[in-house]
Amino acid sequence: MTVADLQTINFEEGAVLLIDKPLHWTSFDAVRKIRNLIKIKKVGHAGTLDPLATGLLIICTGKFTKRINEYMAQEKEYTGTFTLGATTPTYDLESEPENFQPIEALTEAAIQNATHQFIGEIEQVPPIHSAIKKDGKRVYELARKGVDVKLEARKITIKEFEVDATQLPVVSFKVVCSTGTYIRSLAYDFGAALGCGAYLSSLRRTRIGAFHVDDARSIEDFEAVIKKRKGEQCSN
Repeated sequence: MTVADLQTINFEEGAVLLIDKPLHWTSFDAVRKIRNLIKIKKVGHAGTLDPLATGLLIICTGKFTKRINEYMAQEKEYTGTFTLGATTPTYDLESEPENFQPIEALTEAAIQNATHQFIGEIEQVPPIHSAIKKDGKRVYELARKGVDVKLEARKITIKEFEVDATQLPVVSFKVVCSTGTYIRSLAYDFGAALGCGAYLSSLRRTRIGAFHVDDARSIEDFEAVIKKRKGEQCSN
């Protein structure tokens, strides 16, 4: 969406905004910021990104919020890094690494071969530190209270899983997957398959369906355009 589009569009009628979510923001932080800027109530996002993830967030406004489920169901693409040789309770850097294991015996060939078992339709157990509800409560709230949470495996599809293991203990990856895939769980399961543990150390969503992060705007850029639009409206 061009600057000209943003300056003329009727957000109440509906718009699809591509936002590059900043690090440490929740997806709702981004929605709340957009809502405050455009001054309408009907604003929602099409797929959560964790606070430690960056990248593409589709935000719908007005009548286009009815299409959120359509966008959420589309294929996703992610890039990022796993760190081998330890795990964390949250499967990412929201918690401290533990259970350290040596990785000196790992070969690049073994790491590449381990990706094969995750390609195609597989079963994946979501992380207990996630927003999934069980018995009406978010499971991360139960996990923080020390409750022993058991989650059922879910069928997901991983279309592509590429890794670059030339900078161990950090492994760079690219994943193309179905909706419902937890990259944190993939990191944990990948580490288990290698026998050394792993956790997600960075994550960026680069694509949702045909929408690409290269076409997204930063929050700061979006805010600047909207403020300019308001200024021009006031001067007319």
